[in-house]
Amino acid sequence: CGIYVYPRWVARAEQRISDDFPVLQVLLIFAKEDNQSDGFWWACDRAGYRCNFARTPESALECFLDKHHEIIVIDHRHARYFDAEAICRSIRATKPSEHTVILAVVPHLFHVLSLILFQRFMENSNIIACYNELIQIEHGEVRSQFKLRACNSVFTALEHCHEAIEITSEDHVIQYVNPAFERMMGYHKGELMGKELTELPKSDKNRADLLDTINMCIKKGKIHRDEKYAGDNSQAESHSFRCKNRRKESIDVKSITSRSSDAPSLQNRRYSSMARIHSMTIEAPITKVINIINTAQENSPVTVAEALDRVLEILRTTELYSPQLGTKDEDPHTSDLVGGLMTDGLRRLSGNEYVFSKNMNQSHSHLSVPITVNDVPPCIAQLLDNEESWDFNIFELEAVTNKRPLVYLGLKVFARFGVCEFLNCSEATLRAWFQVIEANYHSTNSYHNSTHAADVLHATAFFLGKERVKGNLDHLDEVAALIAATIHDVDHPGRTNSFLCNAGSELAVLYNDTAVLESHHTALAFQLTAKDNKCNIFKNIDRNHYRTLRQAIIDMVLATEMTKHFEHVNKFVNSINKPMASEGSDCECAPNVKNFPENQTLIKRMMIKCADVANPCRPLELCIEWAGRISEEYFAQTDEEKRQGLPVVMPVFDRKTCSIPKSQISFIDYFITDMFDAWDAFAHLPVLMQHLAVNYKHWKTLDELKCKSLRLPAENNN
Repeated sequence: CGIYVYPRWVARAEQRISDDFPVLQVLLIFAKEDNQSDGFWWACDRAGYRCNFARTPESALECFLDKHHEIIVIDHRHARYFDAEAICRSIRATKPSEHTVILAVVPHLFHVLSLILFQRFMENSNIIACYNELIQIEHGEVRSQFKLRACNSVFTALEHCHEAIEITSEDHVIQYVNPAFERMMGYHKGELMGKELTELPKSDKNRADLLDTINMCIKKGKIHRDEKYAGDNSQAESHSFRCKNRRKESIDVKSITSRSSDAPSLQNRRYSSMARIHSMTIEAPITKVINIINTAQENSPVTVAEALDRVLEILRTTELYSPQLGTKDEDPHTSDLVGGLMTDGLRRLSGNEYVFSKNMNQSHSHLSVPITVNDVPPCIAQLLDNEESWDFNIFELEAVTNKRPLVYLGLKVFARFGVCEFLNCSEATLRAWFQVIEANYHSTNSYHNSTHAADVLHATAFFLGKERVKGNLDHLDEVAALIAATIHDVDHPGRTNSFLCNAGSELAVLYNDTAVLESHHTALAFQLTAKDNKCNIFKNIDRNHYRTLRQAIIDMVLATEMTKHFEHVNKFVNSINKPMASEGSDCECAPNVKNFPENQTLIKRMMIKCADVANPCRPLELCIEWAGRISEEYFAQTDEEKRQGLPVVMPVFDRKTCSIPKSQISFIDYFITDMFDAWDAFAHLPVLMQHLAVNYKHWKTLDELKCKSLRLPAENNN
């Protein structure tokens, strides 16, 4: 057949260039080319359509799934090449075909029409006939499908829109409402369709406790969001809700009617504010938690909502990780330990100021300090050979060094960990620094003296030697931990923070009654270090390393303050132990620790805390000696509190009535057991846990025998 280019075809092509509709795609499915296939091919070309040709069912389906054609023309004249209806069924089974028109070319004598699968086109190879058929399909079914597809997109958008939207007829009869409209008006879509807005239907769908929930929220000054279905006379009612405005002390009364002129602006302001809240980039995690709970509260029963209110009250407190000691039947020893160690004093008493006396810094008896580690006296060197063992006897070192164990043990430990190499300082500088630090510990204190500092340093070094601890900390962390252990109680007056706050000491005033001693220990240590260049161990490291090291040291010393005890322990358990247990990690490097510096910080805090109070985990004889020393220091504080008329923060530590076994049992139960269980789970410390069990049994035995001293009387006589 001939091909003629009519002017109207040219006009048609020009029209498509400016048409808003996309270029149509046509798929021709013919087993072989003939006049009919050529007719549709050239008709598509003249109409400006994109055309693809397929000869087999497989290639036809593959091409359609790739291009998503709007029109498919399939040859249904011959059954010997392929089954046209089977191909149509395969195409109709796909998702993209729901907006596709299928045109089947049939012979003149074709009678059985599968109109569900396709439309028919009587065989006609004339290009004009093919062209007209395609144009008719485009302006009919195809454009209708385009509009239907657009409507589906619009309704999908409306369903997810936060604004309340309704579609009504010219007579204001509701044809469609979106979910936001349902929430705002309090009615289900099925109750609104086909009705005017003023004809609000009745409903029995309200929860029995809905009004109780609303009233409870209003009393608390909260906003309540819920679905409230109206009754028979709802169209004549207006509901007033009284709630206290959070930003001013007035009372807002808002009336909701069927339609308010202010509603759009109020809605816009509300959604604008909510959008700003949800788009905040700087939001504390606790704020996110509270928001989630508030959202869950909105559609919860009264009992659940009240329980969540209690949760919110707890979350808004400052002591999230500290347990609350019961007021009934509490152990007086535990109560006194908590009051004396975990609070910053009861009240400030004027006229009773406790001032540090520099005369308390007694002079040590002179023992020649070694020039190098190799010059240590043989008796001391022999003891230090065992310093890597947990059972190392610090009191023997105290005796042979004339109460100066810190210098000797410190030089040995720091050399083992390469501290001088890291700090780029000489051993002479390090030795001078140890001398200055130890000189500022009070040997008159029965407990908080340089022997305690040496003991904490020894425990810290022991922990740093454990594989999992070593695998999760850097060299800088090790150096910081050793320095922090050395200085953590420097210039300790032998009195608790509570005592200093009650006495109105200079330090309590300086540090605002907050972490008084811990702040003083770190500040004084850095002052002493920088005061003399001969003992400044930090003088040769660059500024960035110094700032990082200093921050780590300060953080660890402040972690020894008992007011934050449970916070540090619980954070360690939740951030280190539980994730490690859930992943079943047996490797030495705990998962995600080195990738998160905050997790390394938790490990360092836990390490120095355990080292600071490891006395109950030492061998029994050492444990007993430490218990006697700390008890004597607390006795002395109680004596001074009574003498000065200060509040007695730990009344059970009266030397005339105190039961040392009871105090040790309470301390172990309340502070030690859980913390060392958590630390043992991470660092694997079976020897310590064995000692703890033996020591606890010792104190329990004494308590059961009503013995208040360190040992049984028979043992004391021996």
